[in-house]
Amino acid sequence: MRTLDDLDVDGKRVLVRVDFNVPLDEEQNITDDARIRAALPTLEELRSKKARLLLAAHLGRPKDREPELSLRPAAERLSELLGEEVQLAPDLDSVPDGDVVMLENVRYEKGETKNDPELAERYAALADVYVNDAFGAAHRAHASTEAVARLLPSAAGRLLEREVSTLRGILDDPKRPLVAVVGGAKVTDKIGVLEAFLDRADTILIGGAMCFPFFKAQGHDIGDSLCEEEGVEPARKLAGQDKIKLPDDLVAGREFKADTERRELDGIDVPDGWMGLDVGADTAERYAGVIAEAGTVFWNGPMGAFELEPFAAGTRRVAEAIAAAPGTTVVGGGDSAAALAQFGLAGDVDHLSTGGGASLELVEGKPLPGVEVLQ
Repeated sequence: MRTLDDLDVDGKRVLVRVDFNVPLDEEQNITDDARIRAALPTLEELRSKKARLLLAAHLGRPKDREPELSLRPAAERLSELLGEEVQLAPDLDSVPDGDVVMLENVRYEKGETKNDPELAERYAALADVYVNDAFGAAHRAHASTEAVARLLPSAAGRLLEREVSTLRGILDDPKRPLVAVVGGAKVTDKIGVLEAFLDRADTILIGGAMCFPFFKAQGHDIGDSLCEEEGVEPARKLAGQDKIKLPDDLVAGREFKADTERRELDGIDVPDGWMGLDVGADTAERYAGVIAEAGTVFWNGPMGAFELEPFAAGTRRVAEAIAAAPGTTVVGGGDSAAALAQFGLAGDVDHLSTGGGASLELVEGKPLPGVEVLQ
């Protein structure tokens, strides 16, 4: 993959695809600027070489040009972080000639998500070279991530370079044992990840609502727990694998609410009228013990409903174990990142991926269009 080391950017206009798809509150204030801060090494390196920057990013999934999906808050926050003004271009026909300019939400452009070649040509006409530093959008073949890279001298930014090398490294040459911690809601969303780790990992720890299709396939009672029916058969096929470890105790609630009645179960059978909302204390400690002995840990997906404090203990214990693990620790996925932030552990892992879907697809072995075009 071509990197900044392969690209002449001195004094040139550089179109940089960044991932500024950040969360906003009702007042349009950014609630987490981690993705903006993650782009700073690339942007500062380019500025140190006197490059003029034209930044492209998306926010949400606009149907038209909804003002609440404007990138103005991102431009203002980046101005603070860079220490220089970031001008916002309202559209492709009104791009100011500043040192750092941000295009308005590229998904305002109708051809963006269709990888429209004419739109890519309009992007390319604005710059001399192209740098993709948006790992979170690299699994999409869009005009600003794939088509434009074919029209200009192009390379990966430092963030994209680090993401790809780190994730490929834990797959191709991990320190052993390799432990995959996989949680979340749906087996079908992560079946490819589980299958990939069956070939590579030494142990796979399952948590979250993902465990209920496994339990149902084994004939256990799951009560009112969230269970993806189409995930039961894939889980049945995977459940016999020795590498896959499942919870042996659970914490249940009457409803998905913080103030609901809570009950610690001795096993994994969930009574009628209850739903499993967290792994139990014994499971969390068992998982923590496996993680402590790992040479490499990959974590994607919480162990339970960590956003509800009465059901956060399992995810917290696993997150603490990962943060304290002596081996290499890699965390991907928005929920896992949010859990680390909630528990004050975001700075205690070796690599916190900025791309949920992209990281999963890379682990599965799927080609990422935004990466492939740079090779």
